[in-house]
Amino acid sequence: MHGPPNGLFFANCYPIIAIIGVPANLVAIIILSRGRCNLSRCVSYYLVAIAVSDFLVILMAVIFKRIVHIYFRYSVMSTTPASALSAVLIYISRDCSVWLTAAFTIDRFVAICWQSLKVRYCTEKTASFVIGTMCALSCVKNFPFYFVCQPLVIVDGVPWFCDIKSTYYTLPAWQAYHWLDRILMPFLPFFLIFLLNILTARHIIPASRACRRLQGIEDSGTKEMANRRRSIILLFAISLSFLLLWVTYVGNFVFVRAIGKGYISNLNFNDPQYILQEMSIVLTFVSSCNNVFIYAPSQNKFREEVKKTFLCPFNMLVSFTKP
Repeated sequence: MHGPPNGLFFANCYPIIAIIGVPANLVAIIILSRGRCNLSRCVSYYLVAIAVSDFLVILMAVIFKRIVHIYFRYSVMSTTPASALSAVLIYISRDCSVWLTAAFTIDRFVAICWQSLKVRYCTEKTASFVIGTMCALSCVKNFPFYFVCQPLVIVDGVPWFCDIKSTYYTLPAWQAYHWLDRILMPFLPFFLIFLLNILTARHIIPASRACRRLQGIEDSGTKEMANRRRSIILLFAISLSFLLLWVTYVGNFVFVRAIGKGYISNLNFNDPQYILQEMSIVLTFVSSCNNVFIYAPSQNKFREEVKKTFLCPFNMLVSFTKP
């Protein structure tokens, strides 16, 4: 590995992301699945699904792929079949995370800006259908990746690591698949989230002014207005966090295509392009472990449930020790 300072920086990032991301997503899954955060069932479904997919991203991409390959290089996870399967699972969990974030953004856009469709679309049934469809399509879309992998080396008859078959870069069918993959991930969801946030903001500003004129400032604390405000804060916090942490990845893809070069895989930490490439990936991993830190400051009930969850073992201990 060239450039040890930079290499050590990235190698140390992954354990930190795993240490934060795994418990953070587990806490989000446990608390949101209880349905006690004053969020609609539809919103809770999306947030739980996002937390599950983010947990799988941390598990598969950070722990089993990065950390295991760095610190346990010749483990069973480094054999070609295991590497190819883990790559497919990484792509599936990543696509689910991104597209579920886009689906949540669409749901909140409809709820805030399209009142005539809200009653029919923003329901538990629709959320369940959308989540199931997104997961199924992610599996179908990414399964072909398994067949473009070949062994990098064969030692004593055992295939190790993964290399991309040359036909992936030459056959028109694989090239069409490659561009379809890049359009669907991350360009289309990134564009959708960006566009819908702009449209939502354009709708909210005049609507809020009109509401103040009609109802008066004193009525802004009603339950409906409070729920609306909470929904808007949650939407913008999640969406803007996603956009900021994924913009480097999207920008790096555009840069690579613009200069006509491929991605670098030789671990050259002295190459600025490779550093940009790795940093963009690290930021997408951060995007998969920070949502719980968005819910906590923006949702009072979520904070209360976090406190109850962490105090529960101590309360049980106290109850057992009482005479």
